[in-house]
Amino acid sequence: MTPGGTARRLTATTLLLLVVGAAGAFAQVGGFFGGGRFGRYVPVQPNIDYDGRFTFARLRYGPELPYVGQQVPWSHDYPLGEQHFMKILDELTYLRPHVTESNIFGLDAPELFKYPVAYMAEPGFWEITDAEAANFRAYLQKGGFVIFDDFAEIRGGWLPFEYAFRQIMPEAQFVDLEPTHPIFHSFFEIDSFDIVPQAYDEGRPSFRGVFENNDPSKRLIAMINYNTDISEYWEFSDTGLRPIEESNEAYKIGVNYIIYGMTH
Repeated sequence: MTPGGTARRLTATTLLLLVVGAAGAFAQVGGFFGGGRFGRYVPVQPNIDYDGRFTFARLRYGPELPYVGQQVPWSHDYPLGEQHFMKILDELTYLRPHVTESNIFGLDAPELFKYPVAYMAEPGFWEITDAEAANFRAYLQKGGFVIFDDFAEIRGGWLPFEYAFRQIMPEAQFVDLEPTHPIFHSFFEIDSFDIVPQAYDEGRPSFRGVFENNDPSKRLIAMINYNTDISEYWEFSDTGLRPIEESNEAYKIGVNYIIYGMTH
């Protein structure tokens, strides 16, 4: 199946069935833990060994922790967000991702280089060391792709994020992307940001990127969802708290990001 083939013709109803299927599949696996939904603390599961299959790689800042929760910003939506999302990715693509397992890495982890796509929640509270900056700079320069999600002025803010990112790439230029950029057409056709779900932040979402060598003709190395929280929809898609159409759009955005990161 090509990225522009059958998947783009999926209707909202079809994707809804996948979302509902994800909810059933993880009622026992993920529902017991659920960051913030089923308890104050969530046990961090051990990383799995690299085996060549796509694995959701979540970035942490600060020390390793045995438990996480709402008090640990980088862990927001863990583990249900990635579990639900990987179920959808598994249904729609041939990536054969690990569905129930995900990994957490510090930015200075040597193992990170085995994982082409990384994700960070709440980067508005991000602090970074020199060693982490050097390692993550090399990761991005060697082909890594990072997704930043779930932050706004009322939750961390842009300036702390920009300060941290400039420790990695001092000359980075942050570009507001248009719906015409290839990342929004790498699998599903996303022609307008008006359909993008807003989660619980006020105002319109902003989608910004950092390009390799600051050249818009080259690949994106960082995708930044600002003033919205896409993974919130992934986590709560089995609850009925949000309209199905909004959860579907959040899944489509996520799938596009992964396909772009894996093909560029």
